[in-house]
Amino acid sequence: MEDQRRPRAVYGVGDEPDARFSLANERTALAWVRTGLGLVAGGVALTSLATFAELTVLLDVIAAVACLAGAAVAGYGWRTWRRNEIALRTGAPLPAPTALPVLAGGVVLMALVLAGYAVVSVV
Repeated sequence: MEDQRRPRAVYGVGDEPDARFSLANERTALAWVRTGLGLVAGGVALTSLATFAELTVLLDVIAAVACLAGAAVAGYGWRTWRRNEIALRTGAPLPAPTALPVLAGGVVLMALVLAGYAVVSVV
């Protein structure tokens, strides 16, 4: 019987890996999606706060960056799941993670900008 799972580019390649590895790969992808959702939610919260409190456009810009970063992180989670699943199915080494340093640097940068904004607005 032919495998009907999609995407065929993933499930039509190689041999079926141990289910534990596939499920761990899926949990990791879902964690990336949750992180992306958290960034989008933070962006929505910031823009709502800026609107209700009549704050500067800077918070709207930071909110937009957070929402776009959330979309990028969720997309990265899908891409990484796909690459890792194909590697598991073909017996190839798992690809190195690439977005982790970028995400961590982005969080640090956003925290510094918001902290600087808070200090400047108090003074």
